[in-house]
Amino acid sequence: MNHTLGVYTAILHDRPLPEALDVIAGLGLNAAEINAGGFLPPVHIPQIDDIVASETAAQDYLDVFEEKGIRLAGLNVNGNPLHPNPVIGRQQADDLRRAILAAAALGQKRVVTMSGLPGGEPGATRPNWIVNAWNSGALDVLDYQWAVAVDFWKEIAQLAQEHDVKVAIEMHPQNLVFNPPTLLRLIEQVGTDYVGAEMDPSHLFWQMMDPIAAIDYLGDRVFHAAAKDVRINENARIYGVLDERFRRLGPEENRLNLGGDEWANEWPKDSAWDFVALGQGHDTQFWTEFLRALYRVDPDMACHIEHEDTAFGPIEGLQVAAEVLLAAERNLQVPAG
Repeated sequence: MNHTLGVYTAILHDRPLPEALDVIAGLGLNAAEINAGGFLPPVHIPQIDDIVASETAAQDYLDVFEEKGIRLAGLNVNGNPLHPNPVIGRQQADDLRRAILAAAALGQKRVVTMSGLPGGEPGATRPNWIVNAWNSGALDVLDYQWAVAVDFWKEIAQLAQEHDVKVAIEMHPQNLVFNPPTLLRLIEQVGTDYVGAEMDPSHLFWQMMDPIAAIDYLGDRVFHAAAKDVRINENARIYGVLDERFRRLGPEENRLNLGGDEWANEWPKDSAWDFVALGQGHDTQFWTEFLRALYRVDPDMACHIEHEDTAFGPIEGLQVAAEVLLAAERNLQVPAG
């Protein structure tokens, strides 16, 4: 397999990096994207500060991948670097800066993150996502947020350019950049070739976008990709896709900290849509065309499975996803006609 197809290893944080790489190899895949901070701790790169500071530490880390026959293909630092609470925002912004430096030290060219989302006005303590700016007050909020974001991203783009690393933004709701037009707006206002897209189709699916059309629209602004599926459920006919029926988890429950005193909530039981393993929302033919569109942009583009389907365990879900992704890759090798 010539293309770079792998796993974003956050789903394998329950085991050491060498064992996670064994799982990836066992799936027939050849690459790994490693979480380096943000919402999640850098479980598979705990020595990240040493890697930034020491060529020896960087080489030792790369040797683990070499030994397992798996490519390191990008660092991920998804979080909210624009969060108005400095306990969260400053830390996750620093994580992004550190990830760029670590990527450069490791010879990597891609760091995945989110654009972030500020508060709605000076002095705010919570992010404010404007979904539909039908009133002038909402545009006032957006004007303020874009000014904050552009200042920050000019700094990040400069750092990325200095270290020859490209930052791939996941177009994720509850961020200022959540679709192709907002991504292009950020790129144009920052004035950079070092910020682009991580093409994760899952959040485009549930916003009723066509990921393949989005790839063609963005062209060479697509830097990196995720293989993550969504199933739209019958309940979407009643609830729509903007669904706020989540349950707050208590401190005695198993919950994911997102920074400071913010936590992930429990997903609705009768959800309008769900993250699912590849093939459970869109068939192999879709994923074939998805890969084809990515390779039209860049034949060397990496694409990593991101598994969040609670109907499957980590390994089972990765197996299901890998079978679909590899079948899609094989379909590309079949001559036309």
